[in-house]
Amino acid sequence: MFVAEEAMLGRPPRRAMSDEQSARYARHLALPEVGPEGQKLLTEASILVVGAGGLGSPALLYLAAAGIGKIGIIDDDSVDLSNLQRQILHSTSAVGEAKVVSAKRRLSDLNPEITIEAYEERLGVGNALDLIDEFDIVIDGSDNFSTRYLINDACEILGKPWVFGSIHRFEGQVTTFNLDGGPNYRDLFPETPPMELAPNCAEAGVLGVLPGIIGSIQATEAIKIILGVGEPLSGRLLVIDALDMRMRSLSYSPNPSRATVTELSDYTIECSNPVNTDEGARREMLEINPVDYIERVKQGWSPFLLDVRRMDEERIVSLEGTSLRIQHNLVPQRVEEIPRDRDVVIYCRTGGRSAAVARFLIGSRSPEGHVYNLTGGIHKWSDTVDSSIIKY
Repeated sequence: MFVAEEAMLGRPPRRAMSDEQSARYARHLALPEVGPEGQKLLTEASILVVGAGGLGSPALLYLAAAGIGKIGIIDDDSVDLSNLQRQILHSTSAVGEAKVVSAKRRLSDLNPEITIEAYEERLGVGNALDLIDEFDIVIDGSDNFSTRYLINDACEILGKPWVFGSIHRFEGQVTTFNLDGGPNYRDLFPETPPMELAPNCAEAGVLGVLPGIIGSIQATEAIKIILGVGEPLSGRLLVIDALDMRMRSLSYSPNPSRATVTELSDYTIECSNPVNTDEGARREMLEINPVDYIERVKQGWSPFLLDVRRMDEERIVSLEGTSLRIQHNLVPQRVEEIPRDRDVVIYCRTGGRSAAVARFLIGSRSPEGHVYNLTGGIHKWSDTVDSSIIKY
């Protein structure tokens, strides 16, 4: 039927779907939002997945199962035994093998009708534009800021959408950047956070099933974009807390003052946009001890009190009047929840993490209010203000 219709419209005839394809994609064909036309779009689409690890594993499996015609995988790492707790694409027998080789074998077995392009290398300034240009959409399964800025800048130059995902301990985030002129990574995260704020799964750990949730949502976003259905997460950061099983959506928009990226360079990727160093915009982190904080509050001061400890620490004890808790290394992702136009006082257990967050806030966005680090944190509060506050 479709071949005859195409001939009547003067279009090149399309190849009819085989019985095997009809059986493989039967549940897609039954969906009015997909059907034969949508499945053809999926078959003709191409997606590059950066990283064949925790996020890449579920994304790649579902993209292959959905019949994405061409899937690219770029990763320069090998399978390690510690990966198998969450990187379900790989098996014990693949330990020591290149991840792209293990991934290609598994995906080809799952769906031999699709094309798998494996690149055993690291995405860098020298290859990003040529490689990304071969694909319609990019899914980010990386675990570092420099690669994310690189993907973002290459996609902005090439006009390609990309789906971002990140995981840390029990929390994950997903959004879609650069879709039809929508906001991108530099609009949401203008500055590279300091190293002490960068999440590290090896040190902090991650719930094994969490990347399965986030990576599957990334694949869903990519498929929705190809089909042109639903509402993509453009301009919305979906945040998932697996401990409480709660989701929230945070809106963000393009930054009209941000310069358009026109070329790649190691400097812009490693350093992101330079911090505003105009003399009038320079601010310093201020310190305030617990006693002075209490006195100023009694006199009518009403700062935004930010707790940057982990959730398990919050369950032990919190300071009265706390406005919000954001784990310190998640502040870059949730920075818009912190008001710019109020004084902000930041605290943690002993003052180290809160000082790092204070420096980040000052360096990244020139707040209108003052930013204070609560000197000594919970411990000094217990020593000098209220001994009933538990020291841990």
